[in-house]
Amino acid sequence: MDFAPVKKWAVFFMGILFAIVIADALANAIVSGTGMVGWTRFLVSFILYAVFFFAILYALEKIFHIEFFGFWRE
Repeated sequence: MDFAPVKKWAVFFMGILFAIVIADALANAIVSGTGMVGWTRFLVSFILYAVFFFAILYALEKIFHIEFFGFWRE
């Protein structure tokens, strides 16, 4: 039995999970340190989370040659 596709999907989902956890931790640490409250905290946290999430996925893609964003490839 060929486990290459299973390994590919496992690595893909582990990369996504890693990016979620790290992006959430970084965004929360930065926002908590500033002392923001209310809707500004939510907005800044959301923007930081999105930026960190996609930056981490892009870095993982470049470092480990995992294809998360296949939009520009044919």
